[in-house]
Amino acid sequence: MSVSQGDSPAALPQQLPAAVRALAEADFSAIAPRFTAAGFAVAEPADGIITIRAADGDAGAARPAVLISVGVHGDETGPIEVVAYLLDALSHQPSALAVDLMLCVGNIGAIRAGKRFIDADLNRMFRAQRGTLEGTAEAARADVMIAATTAFFKNAGPARWHLDLHTAIRPSVYPTFAIVPELIADESRAQLIDWLGLAGIGAIIMNPASVGTYSYYSAEHHAAAGTTIELGRIGTLGQNDLAQFKDASQALDDLLRGAARREGTQRPHIFNTARQIIKLSDQFQMAFGKETHNFTAMKQGEEIARDGDTVYTVQHAEELVVFPNPDVRVGLRAGLMVVRVG
Repeated sequence: MSVSQGDSPAALPQQLPAAVRALAEADFSAIAPRFTAAGFAVAEPADGIITIRAADGDAGAARPAVLISVGVHGDETGPIEVVAYLLDALSHQPSALAVDLMLCVGNIGAIRAGKRFIDADLNRMFRAQRGTLEGTAEAARADVMIAATTAFFKNAGPARWHLDLHTAIRPSVYPTFAIVPELIADESRAQLIDWLGLAGIGAIIMNPASVGTYSYYSAEHHAAAGTTIELGRIGTLGQNDLAQFKDASQALDDLLRGAARREGTQRPHIFNTARQIIKLSDQFQMAFGKETHNFTAMKQGEEIARDGDTVYTVQHAEELVVFPNPDVRVGLRAGLMVVRVG
């Protein structure tokens, strides 16, 4: 039986800081009145979604519109902690908020259940055709998120951001990395890549086509500089090593406060997508285990996977494998092969 996104919270870990517990429970009752009292237009268009805008619509159009999403996978708890502390601090200095902000807590039902998802991966639902996934709890949640995102960006100015914050399941040669849609306009893409460098992101994968992710949806349909950001490893809510998020936390805070750009950061390595490995049937088998580190290098001619009569092999002199997961549903991406270009 599916758990709806609106069900009562399951027991979260004991002794959580109040700000972290509130965000994990999609509860904005403490911070919303502080921004309202400071003169912002505050709304909660759906469970787990809050928008904080300049009350003057003309002023708002000149401010960057920033969408931050966390918890799209319910077991990726580190970004929940990071954003909870940042938002709580800002709510005590509300006039410092220099952007129009939408915060989305993605898969509320999965967070409450302490699971990655309820029925299916929410971050594959932002597409026109969902096939057999249409009736899932995540499909319904995606519809809610799409409606709120459309409303948020409808009257926004040209500076539009969507930072979808995740943590990785497995170790990675690059502990932090990001996926950036190729279709983002050149100037916005350059600004986004600069910001990712400030956030301590080690690698960027340029993505030529959507697989139904939230950030690609925002980039494609709302001209946002959207990116999926992997910030270290999965951890238990309240027990994450926040040191691994230090650079990203500072960069987020600077963005929200309109702070001057910091200097001295390194530019991330850039990778192009060589191909997406799609699971075609239940016969699908990878040539390596799903525990394989992200960005593991493979040489030309090596077998990646086979699926019945289909055999995937490395085509370039070197390709690196990212997100290897043979356990995905048929029709979904079981891995991503990339090549370094910068």
